[in-house]
Amino acid sequence: MKNRNLLYIGIAIAILIALPVGWYLLSPLWINVEVDESFPTAAPDISVQATEAMSTAMAEPTKMMEEPMPEAEMNVIAQGSFYDIIHVGSGQAVVYQLADGSRILRLQDFEVDNGPELHVYLVPIDPVPASIGVEIPGSVDLGFLKGNIGDQNYEIPADLDLSLFKSVVIWCQPFRVPFIAAPI
Repeated sequence: MKNRNLLYIGIAIAILIALPVGWYLLSPLWINVEVDESFPTAAPDISVQATEAMSTAMAEPTKMMEEPMPEAEMNVIAQGSFYDIIHVGSGQAVVYQLADGSRILRLQDFEVDNGPELHVYLVPIDPVPASIGVEIPGSVDLGFLKGNIGDQNYEIPADLDLSLFKSVVIWCQPFRVPFIAAPI
C-alpha cells in the first residue's frame, strides 16, 4: 500500500512538471506573433536639414527652391531569400547601412513556423545544414525573434565584420535547430 501511494505521488509530480514544460515547448506551434516594425532612419540629421530648407522656402515664398529636400540615405549591403531547413518559412533578409553608418538586418515579408526561444543568428556558412542538436561555430546571436510573422529590424554591432558571415538563420535555442535560413 505504501509503495502504491509513493507511485501515485511520483506520477502527480511528473504531471505537474510535464504540463508547464510541455506548454512552453509546444504552445508556440499554434500561437503566432505578428510584428510590423517601420524602417529605421537616421532622422536627426535629416530633420534639421529639412527644417532649414523649409524655413528658407517660407521666408521667400515666390522663389523656387533649387535644392531638393534631403532624403534618408540607405544602402543595401546584402540580401537573400529564406529557404526551409527543418521548418517552413519565407521572406527576405536584407542588410542595410544607414546614413549614420549604423547597420540593420531587416526581415521583410517574413513568416516562419513558430517555436520556443527562436533567435536571429548570423552564421559563417551557406548553405546551412539540417543538423539537429549541433551548434554552428562562429555564429552571432542578434537577439530573440520579435515575431514569427511580419517586418522586423535587428541592429548589427558596429564592430562586426559582415564579410565573415554567409547566412541569416532563425535558430531554436532549446533544441539547437535551424528553422530557416537566407544567404547574404
